[in-house]
Amino acid sequence: MTSPSDAPTPPTPAPAPVADPGDAPSREDRDERPQYVLPLVVRLERATPPGRTDALETSARAVLTLLADPRVTEAGGEWAERVEAWEDARIRKVVRRARGGEWRRAGELPGVTVHGREAEVRVFPPVPLDGWPKELAKLQVSGTDLEETAEVGAPEPGLPVLWLNPELEMSAGKTMAQTGHAAQLAWWRLDEAQRKEWAEAGFALAVRTASPEAWEELVRSGLPVVQDAGFTEIAPGSCTVIAEHPALR
Repeated sequence: MTSPSDAPTPPTPAPAPVADPGDAPSREDRDERPQYVLPLVVRLERATPPGRTDALETSARAVLTLLADPRVTEAGGEWAERVEAWEDARIRKVVRRARGGEWRRAGELPGVTVHGREAEVRVFPPVPLDGWPKELAKLQVSGTDLEETAEVGAPEPGLPVLWLNPELEMSAGKTMAQTGHAAQLAWWRLDEAQRKEWAEAGFALAVRTASPEAWEELVRSGLPVVQDAGFTEIAPGSCTVIAEHPALR
């Protein structure tokens, strides 16, 4: 229920536990390197689909959870090499949906399941574009969107917020990939102490749609912004999400 999309060339951040985006190759060089994708699978049972905002927030937290996992951050970690290769190329994320036996089989693969209020999202270490595990490759990418199941109020003061562009319409899956991008860009900008604090808070965050006036201010703020490659749904270069973390203000 989404499609591949790319984050922009990584900005110069604080030191990172994996490939330092400050030393990222040019876009042309990144395109020539082996391409990986980060798979995310959202559980979507027919009778109990999660709310849209809850799914968006849970997918962003899932990306952060993987980035902070010891299998990624520790020297010689099981997933460290794949994450480094993924970050050295285009930062692709694909969200697929599963239910019933499909979800159970996906859960048997190495990865991490993150729970929201209703949503369940499982994130897996990056795989080559043409090397998806068969249990994930057969899952559907498009076809179902999500509705809100509860009122979405203003975010709590001091909470990191991923702001959606009010002028764009994207499917739930596409938006889940975009909020994952925004969370990752914020992570790259934080120092180790700030990352640890966020992790200890369970990567608490909110996803909201900005007002047109607020969006214009956010674009000028210098906060991390996701620009989509335009492979699906929206035009190339569209700004989709801006990550507002209190530590980046």
